[in-house]
Amino acid sequence: MRKMTKSVLLGRLSGLVLAAVLALFLFSDVNAETKTTGNATAGQKLAEINCARCHAIGADDKSPLAEAPPFREIMKRYQAAMLEEALGEGIVTGHAGMPEFVFSTDEVADITAYLAQFEN
Repeated sequence: MRKMTKSVLLGRLSGLVLAAVLALFLFSDVNAETKTTGNATAGQKLAEINCARCHAIGADDKSPLAEAPPFREIMKRYQAAMLEEALGEGIVTGHAGMPEFVFSTDEVADITAYLAQFEN
């Protein structure tokens, strides 16, 4: 067996490291959706349009529909990030008579940014 010099060994090692980094890059999902940061003001407007006819969406208002919990109460039970999937895929549960809502990725980010202000 041939004895390798230190420089040859380091050269081969750095080549292996480079190959490993390239493999990770090539086999990773480079098209994965990146998480967007929402706009709370836009989220509030979406809540006003889609939710306020039943839910209290503010810090101290009363829900127009008694069985629709205020957002601030919902946020005592859930973190905004936990609601992202339901908002994006469609909320089909909730209070009686609640319509199904499906929001875009940007709208979900906006709504969750708005809801996050009510987290404890």
